[in-house]
Amino acid sequence: MTYELYYWPYIQGRGEFIRLALEDAGAAYNDVARGKEEDGEGIPALLAIMNSKDAERPPFAPPFLKAGKLVIAQTANILLYLGETEGLAPASVAGRHWANEIQLNLADFLVEVHDTHHPIAKSLYYEDQKPESKKRSELFIKERIPKFLGWYEKLLARNTSKKGWLIGAKLSYPDLSLFQVVEGLRYALPNAMKKAEKDVPRVIELRDKVAARPNIKAYLASTRRIPFNEKGIFRRYPELDS
Repeated sequence: MTYELYYWPYIQGRGEFIRLALEDAGAAYNDVARGKEEDGEGIPALLAIMNSKDAERPPFAPPFLKAGKLVIAQTANILLYLGETEGLAPASVAGRHWANEIQLNLADFLVEVHDTHHPIAKSLYYEDQKPESKKRSELFIKERIPKFLGWYEKLLARNTSKKGWLIGAKLSYPDLSLFQVVEGLRYALPNAMKKAEKDVPRVIELRDKVAARPNIKAYLASTRRIPFNEKGIFRRYPELDS
């Protein structure tokens, strides 16, 4: 089966967490909105599913994944599914729910990242909320980066397998997602991250291990990996990187 991923074609965003899981697993997938409209793909194909008047369970927003007749939305929900189908999650029920819990925590972190440059409203431009963004970023750097990254560092330290992963002795999808968060923060707030990384060596070691995995290494070097830019979650505004 070839999965169909639906997400905006010009940003990494939340869709990148799905791409990383599919790439690491070596799963066949089509990034539909990045296809050509004349082939029935592109953004119109994405919008057609979202705006369908006949769909009993229409997705609220991208990303969503089609697996055969199954349509799954929400990043953590999609990864919960792929974790089981692609061997990217623990086998036990408790382990799968623990992986989902970590992923939901990462989702909370992403909201706070986004709010550093859009603390008032998503409908406003960054330039319309620069003073508020500056204040929000200062607090994010001082309080929230250490709190979140410190929690993942604690999980890695307490994992009795001592293999350097968040759960058990092998990689699971939250490891891939934590890699993406570190990469994004390095792009958006390089100065802040240079300081923060000193306190979370296990997190950085995990990042390096993920980057070295053959499928991920090949993906990162390919054109399938959309570069970070100032339209996604992680945006580089030097004035916010105090």
